[in-house]
Amino acid sequence: MYDQNQHTNSEENIFRILASKLLPYWPLFVFLTIFLLSISWVYLKFKTPIYQASATLIIKDKNKGVDDAKLVESINPFESKKIVENEIEVINSRAVLTNVVKDLHLYAPVYKKKLLKDVPVYAPPVQIQLKNPDILNSISQKLIKKYPITYDSSIKKVIINENSYPVNQWVTSSLFGEIKYVLKDDNTASINDEYYYTFINPNQLAIDLSGGIEVNAINQVSTVVRLTYKDPNPKKAEEILNQVIKAYNQKGVDDRNQLAANTLEFIEERMNNVEKELNNLEIEIQEFRSSEGLVNISEQGKLYLENVGDYDRQIADINRQISVLQKVERYVISKKNKGGLVPSTIGINDPVLSQLLEKLYNSELEYEKLKNTTGANNPILLSITKEINKIRPSILENIRSHKNNLNASLGNLNLNSDKSNSELKTLPEKERALLAITRKKTIKNELFVFLQQKREETALSYAPNDGETKIVDLAQSSPSPVSPRKTIIYFLTLVASFSIGLTYIIGKEMLNSNVLFRSEIENNTNIPVISELPFVNFENGTNTKKSIDQIFLQKIIFVCNKLGFGKFLNLKNQKQVLIQQGEAVLPDYFRQLGVELGLYSKEFTKQKILVTSSIPGEGKSFVCTNLSYCLAQSGKKVILIDMDFIRAETTKSFNLENEHGLTDYLNDLHNLNKIIAKSPINKNLSIIPVGTIIEDYTHLLLNGKINKLFNELSGLYDYIIIDSAPVNLVADVNLLTHFSDKTLYIVRHDHTPLNAIKHLKHNLNPNIKDIGIVFNGVKRRGFINEEFSSGYGYSLNKEYTYSYKKQ
Repeated sequence: MYDQNQHTNSEENIFRILASKLLPYWPLFVFLTIFLLSISWVYLKFKTPIYQASATLIIKDKNKGVDDAKLVESINPFESKKIVENEIEVINSRAVLTNVVKDLHLYAPVYKKKLLKDVPVYAPPVQIQLKNPDILNSISQKLIKKYPITYDSSIKKVIINENSYPVNQWVTSSLFGEIKYVLKDDNTASINDEYYYTFINPNQLAIDLSGGIEVNAINQVSTVVRLTYKDPNPKKAEEILNQVIKAYNQKGVDDRNQLAANTLEFIEERMNNVEKELNNLEIEIQEFRSSEGLVNISEQGKLYLENVGDYDRQIADINRQISVLQKVERYVISKKNKGGLVPSTIGINDPVLSQLLEKLYNSELEYEKLKNTTGANNPILLSITKEINKIRPSILENIRSHKNNLNASLGNLNLNSDKSNSELKTLPEKERALLAITRKKTIKNELFVFLQQKREETALSYAPNDGETKIVDLAQSSPSPVSPRKTIIYFLTLVASFSIGLTYIIGKEMLNSNVLFRSEIENNTNIPVISELPFVNFENGTNTKKSIDQIFLQKIIFVCNKLGFGKFLNLKNQKQVLIQQGEAVLPDYFRQLGVELGLYSKEFTKQKILVTSSIPGEGKSFVCTNLSYCLAQSGKKVILIDMDFIRAETTKSFNLENEHGLTDYLNDLHNLNKIIAKSPINKNLSIIPVGTIIEDYTHLLLNGKINKLFNELSGLYDYIIIDSAPVNLVADVNLLTHFSDKTLYIVRHDHTPLNAIKHLKHNLNPNIKDIGIVFNGVKRRGFINEEFSSGYGYSLNKEYTYSYKKQ
């Protein structure tokens, strides 16, 4: 509970501190707010409102799950796989935006003349079109002028620089080529308003559009892209975005068609080359088959193999027959009319030989039979012998004839067999050569078939499809302007007024190197602050009451001094003397100062009061004069001694510059009675002026006369007020401290350097007695702040100051 209360109190203190810092300056904040709000109102009054149009697309991104159907993919092999990030750059590319500029004819804007500012007209009565807008890229912008244009309905022509041109027809211009003036409404009467048109480089317009169009993906996982564009004309913003989408889609179609056309051209060229190569290979195969005698290598190889087998079988058969014939021949030769078994003639298809052998066999058998039964000279036996001898040569002749025939056949068969074997051995090499040629033909043939297929696929890619993007929402502008936004402008105006005011306060107070707050004095020195004196403006009057004559005389003196006549009328310081001699300035504050010094206590003691400061101009003489007057008003005898030999302000205030004074007394030129001047406003107040100004006065303070002076004055007066020089300028103060009972150290608000207060602790003479600080000239913070009582004086928390309230 304690922590919560403490936290609440801390917050309240913070708010109180902020309120105390800022409320005194509330007129400044009010003025800044009214002034800046007025500027904002004028700005909003003349600022052209800007509308925002937006559109959304879906892009087929291969990395995010959006793809064509298989059927579409098979029909259109050139369907590209897109990436959203890349397509965003394409949408905002100069090529797309240049097409937009050309399609919407933005390169020829039309303006309507107004009193303060010419206004662009997006849908003018007459639109200007160029047949070749790219010509503007080669024409210097300096050569392009403003061309006033009007339309005369009576002759149905536009008039430009007193020249008339037909509408809706191409006409030739020497600078811009062919140009057309398109009348938007055929029923449009003569144009009474003043219009003019000019031309702008399309490339530059595309760059400007690129900077104005924003293309962003909705999120990282989505392929939806949002396009936005801002323009004073909402219809123009919508049409530009729609045209951007159209140009982007058309660019995709054109790129795809261009790719298909290039591919088709390449395929056709390649097919022609492949076709020629195929014809050459077919001719080469034909010539190879013809030269090598090849029709069907496999069949021919099989035939060669069968022929070799047949030849081998025939050779074996002939060899067998020759062997049989040789056996028969040996049999016939070896037999001498003796009988025996005749060798077999199986395999020899010769009936004659078989008959002869059979006949020989039978004759030999018969011979053997008869030989055993008849004599050697038996005619039958001789006849048989003769017949046998006759058969044998025939058989041998037949055998030799067969052998010759068989040997001849055997030679032919061996020759044919060797030839078939040789052909069979060379066949693989021929087959390999033919296979190499055939392989080339097969490759070229497959390539030709592939190219034919791709040619058909490429031709099909020209078929219309649903495009590479899908439009979710066409462009639509905002119903109200997005810029300038009144709420934001007024809010920023309030923030700016508060910031400027706060900056002024910080620059005026927190960045000031002089003393502004009583807390700064208390935090940097141990000397107590015994009094605070408010700022008094002598030129504008004071808080004291004055008579009408005094006020009138004061105003006359003030005006004369402002006009520079004061020095001739000797009125330079009369205003201050008048105020001081008529009535003390801030009497209540000086009486309170006397109370703090103990000058009004019941136990009265005579006192000598030394008044000093850090630098000139801190109000030391002002405090001395008014304190002396207040003490004299109480009935005490008071003498005011001006011991500031450098700036004798007290002497000047009482117009005693030419009177005898302290220096004359210390030089033994005059006695005490001669140097004391009586005040005309109070009989209890006396003044000792400085006297004759001399350069070296330090020896006067050391000649011993000063002791005599204070001794004599102590017997004559109750209070001795000493107006001394600043402590940082001369060493006189260190001498006077021995003669003083109390010391007042004057610190002036916004005049005394803060460093002087910081160094006061270390540089102050330790012999100074009973010293106290008077915070003089404390101004009220802010402007109109009587009700806030917020000056620079006493602070409860020593972080902020409040004005000293009158007693």
